[in-house]
This record gives sequence, C-alpha cells and structure tokens, in this order.
Amino acid sequence: MAGVTGIGSGIDIDSIVAGMVAAERAPKESQLATLEKKTTTQITAVGALKSAISEFQAALTSLNKPDLFQARSASSSKSDLVGVTASTTAGAGSYQVEVKALAASSKVALAAVSNTAEAPARFATGSLAISLGVPGDPPSKETFSVNIDDSNNTLAGVRDAINTAGKDMGVSATIVTDEHGSRLVLSSSKTGAGRDISVAATDTGTPQDGQLSLSSLAFDGSASATAAGPRVISPAQSAELYVDGLKIVSESNAVAGAIEGVTLDVKAKTATGEPLTITVAEDKAGVKKQTQSFVDGYNKLIGVVNAQTRVTSVGEGKAPVAGALVGDATARALLNTIRNELVNVQGDGALRALTDLGITTQKDGTLAIDSTKLDKAMASNFAELPALFTGEQGLAARLDNKLKPYTETGGILEQRNKAMTETISKIDDQKEALARRITSLQERLYKQFNAMDTLVGQLTNTSSSLLASLENLPWAANNSKR
Repeated sequence: MAGVTGIGSGIDIDSIVAGMVAAERAPKESQLATLEKKTTTQITAVGALKSAISEFQAALTSLNKPDLFQARSASSSKSDLVGVTASTTAGAGSYQVEVKALAASSKVALAAVSNTAEAPARFATGSLAISLGVPGDPPSKETFSVNIDDSNNTLAGVRDAINTAGKDMGVSATIVTDEHGSRLVLSSSKTGAGRDISVAATDTGTPQDGQLSLSSLAFDGSASATAAGPRVISPAQSAELYVDGLKIVSESNAVAGAIEGVTLDVKAKTATGEPLTITVAEDKAGVKKQTQSFVDGYNKLIGVVNAQTRVTSVGEGKAPVAGALVGDATARALLNTIRNELVNVQGDGALRALTDLGITTQKDGTLAIDSTKLDKAMASNFAELPALFTGEQGLAARLDNKLKPYTETGGILEQRNKAMTETISKIDDQKEALARRITSLQERLYKQFNAMDTLVGQLTNTSSSLLASLENLPWAANNSKR
C-alpha cells in the first residue's frame, strides 16, 4: 500500500504508519533479541562446561586403573639390537643379554629347468607335497599338497598353485632365473630350527611332448651336487641368546618367558663380549604423566567455570562484562562439590590427600604440582598411591560420582540445555506472533488513514465546488466588479 496513499489529504501516510509500526514493534523486538542472545550464550557456556567435565572424567577414568600403578617400564641399553616390553607381572631388575643368533625361516631353490617365453617348461600330471619340519620329540611335519594337471602344469602355474595352497601355512613361491635356468624359490614365514622346507613329488602321468616329470621339482632338504640342482638358500634356525649367562633358545625372535613378564624383541646379534643391559622398573613416569593429565583436566574445568562466572571491569564509565553463568547455582554447586572432595582426607598412611603429593590449590582455584615433592613421595611411598586414587573410595571414583549427575543422560546439564532450547523455540514463536500482530496493525492503520484521506479529499472537492457556485451568484459577481 506504500506509495499510493495521501493523495486526497497530501499527508505522508507511509511515513506516519511506518513510524507508528516501528514504535510498536521495537520494544518487543528488542526484548526478544536480548533474551535470545542471553539464552544462546548460556547454551554455549553449558556446552563448554559439559565438555570440560567430560574431559576431566576421562582423566579420572584413566587414573582409576590399578594396572596403571602395576605397570612396568622396560628399557634396553641398545634398543637397535634388542627391544623390550614388560607386563605387570615383570619383576624389577637389571639383566645382561647377549645375542648369538637370530631366528630365521627356511628358503630353498628347487632344481633349474629350461623355461622361455617361446618354449615354457611343462610338467606331467601329479602332485607335490610341500612340508615344513616341526621341532619336537619325535619331530613332525606341517604339509600341504598341490595337484598339477593340464590347467596349471607350467612353472608359473605351479608357482600360483603353491601360493594359493600354502597361504595359511606361510609358504610362498617365486620364479628366479639364473645362469642354469628358471627355478621355483620357496620361502617360509615360520622361524625356528627344524622348520626347513622339503618337497616330495608324486607322478601320476607319463611325460609327453617334452614335458618334465614332477620329480624334477622334488627336494629332500639336502643340496644337490650339480649347480643346476636344488639348494638351500637359508636354513631355518632358532634364536640363541644368553640372559645373565643362562642360555635361551627360542623359535621366534620375540622371546617371551625367558624373563618373567618380559618380551625381548631380538633384532641383531651383539658383539662378542659386549652384552647389553635390560632394565625393568616400576613405571613411575607413566603414573606421573597420568597425574599431570588429572591436574590439567581439573584446571581446564576450573578455567571454564571461572570464565563463565566472572564479571570483568572494562573501564570507567563502561558496563562490566559478565560471564554467561554469573550467579548460576549449577556452577556454584559444581565447584563446591569437587573442591570438597579434593581436600577430603582418606586413610591413615603417608599419602592421604593431594597435598601429600605436592598438589596444592592456587588462588584462582586451579591446581599446581610441586614436581620435586611428587617425585619424593613416589620414590618413598609408591605402593600407597593406588589406595589414594583407585577403588570405590579412591579420589578418582569419588570425584567421578560427584560429576556424573551433571553429564549423564537426563542429568543436570542436559535438563538445563533442554530448558534453554525450549526457550529459543518459544522466542521463535513470539517472533512469528509479533510479525503477525505488526502486519495486522499496519493494515489497520493504512485502512484508517486511507479512509481519513478519502474523506478529506471528498470534503476538499465539496468545498471547492461550493466556492465556485458562490462566486457565480449575481451579488458575488457585482462585488467582484467593485
């Protein structure tokens, strides 16, 4: 309707209506915008608070594990030769280790045959039985069979058949061509003395048209007297090492059980007369790291709470900046709950509270660690640490129980967030209602002003008509002549 009004009266109806509508809309619009901004800010603040609590709870969960305090650190003076890992059953100590031999797997080359693209080698039908000797008393074998027929009787076909059948047993085949011809080279992934590869052949067909007998691929593990015959490339062997002068033989280079709870990863032989040192100790560094994570998680939580509940002065004559949760009862209750648990003394040993570890509260509510005091407490009373942190009555569990009502499904923070989300929805509804009311008001005002404008226009026309009629009267005309 804007732009076509006010013709009859000459009044700027559009400006008048716009001003009246703006005056009606502005207070409510401002109120809704302020409420929406405040609610949105609080939703963000509650989300940050929940995230910080969850992160702190994760640190508490990691701290509330007895295995953390039972863990062992293990180190090797020459980790490039022997690596080491230790379980919780490992006893603290130092060990001298010498490596005389590494465990190795078997690798053999079968007899060379003439094999070219123009004249590929072909074999008569039959089967190959490929075996790995298995140490024991008596020794046994792991064996798989490969059937050879017209579909796979080339050297490449035999190779592929061996790779398919030997996959589960860790045996693979490749073709290598040397000065004597092409050979099948068989490799095993299994280490240990006695696990050597052997090949037995069974012919079921008679070689025809230049075919070779499968027997030409047989290998009993002993080298041939001829250069073109089969040979051992590398024999299977076990690792041989000495721990504090005691001989250890292992089928694998991962030597477990030689030292209780310790696994040695043998990588290379040591120089003669130059043993390396394996050291196993309590993993105090791991405990200290997790304690620091606990302090960091707590400090982050306190930082979030402080930021959201702080009132900051920004200068003379300016309004202070208030955090989204200033005066919030939830934040205050949370702080009081966790602070009470931090100072709660448990037990009657040397380590009864965080202060005994050198962990103290600062002026801003955060925690600080006196590293020297912590190291001293761990050195002299390491066995008492689990009782302080772990178990149902440990500090980690008590704090986690106090925090769960805030973060669990349907908990305090979720209810707060739900209520604020509903507030945002109601604000949207009120905005829509305000828009409808303003539209209705604008239409009503235009109708009223346009009706007035029409009436004024009609009155003006009537007035003009009357004046014209009066001027045409005789006495009016005589008066005009005078």
